Amino acid sequence: MFNIKLFNKIASCGLDVFDKALYSCSAEITEPDAVMVRSAALHDESFPQSLKAIARAGAGVNNIPLDRCTDEGICVFNTPGANANAVKELALCALLISSRKITDGIAWVKTLSGDTVAADVEKGKNAFVGPEISGKTLGVVGLGAIGAMVANDAEKLGMKVIGYDAYLSVKGALRLSPAIKLADSLDELLGVSDYITVHIPSVPETRGMFNSSVISKMKPGTRLINLSRGDLAVNGDILAALESGALSAYVTDFPDGELAGKRGVIAMPHLGASTPESEDNCAVMAAKELIGYLEAGNVVNSVNFPCVALPFSASAAHRFTVCFKAGFDIKNVTDVLSSAGIRASAFTSQTRGNAGYAIFDTDGSAVGVSAIISALDKVTRVNIIK
Repeated sequence: MFNIKLFNKIASCGLDVFDKALYSCSAEITEPDAVMVRSAALHDESFPQSLKAIARAGAGVNNIPLDRCTDEGICVFNTPGANANAVKELALCALLISSRKITDGIAWVKTLSGDTVAADVEKGKNAFVGPEISGKTLGVVGLGAIGAMVANDAEKLGMKVIGYDAYLSVKGALRLSPAIKLADSLDELLGVSDYITVHIPSVPETRGMFNSSVISKMKPGTRLINLSRGDLAVNGDILAALESGALSAYVTDFPDGELAGKRGVIAMPHLGASTPESEDNCAVMAAKELIGYLEAGNVVNSVNFPCVALPFSASAAHRFTVCFKAGFDIKNVTDVLSSAGIRASAFTSQTRGNAGYAIFDTDGSAVGVSAIISALDKVTRVNIIK
């Protein structure tokens, strides 16, 4: 029986993916094999030795202590693309509300009353005039699952679209409409865009990326949309740019005390993935990732370990996996197996950054030598699959 601890309410369709005969899912579990989480912060949580994996039902993992998980051999998964359509739709909405002053107009109408409302509207509507997006240039920073969808749909709405992604893969490029122009640098995109929408992760290299220096390279009056993470922008620089007119509007899904209520800021309460469809998609994907890992040792969509999979061989009686740090010689494992008279019929191994992962199929059980392998220098965890 596998025990899955729930740190947030997880959509029932995701929990239904688990075979009830093999899995127990509850918020009360104290010795979990795996964790499912949405927004709960895990940085102050102490993880039991039993914990092998954490699945985040969403894309961002800033609520999970990745370095500690890697050091403890805990595989962390996210669900890229599962909420892409929800965020894409909100980004398209942000284009319109940043351009047409729709939210300001709605708020103003709520202040009106009485028999003169219709006349007052006709007199006051000029205060909320804004340009159409058709024919304007949209810069898309980050062309992953969400950014590519935004770019393609904005082009269908009549916008000229230019995208920039320093890590654009061939697969990612193939998702884009041929009409999307790819910039050679971020500066190239900044200089031509009327609207800029940001779809990149929050990592040390990107935090504070949208600051006064970057804003100075934008066209005057650019409208900036940030539905990715609040710390990608420097709030003080954003507010100064709104005050000077360097930015016409800033749409964020991550309001805080500095931004809430400020002129030119359109702040939404983190609605990016807040759709029932998105929550369902994320829960189902997260559940499938955990099942594949716990039952077969396969890694898909991990953010701290390489993606590694090995089909089950009919001739393989046993399987185990090894989490290790970069620089580990996998031959050390095969030497231990050989000394115990165990033959590896198949294995695969990959490293990414400072973390590595290997899957072994063997003709004998590795239970008796798992402690020896675990004690090898740079090995962080050994999991016996069967």
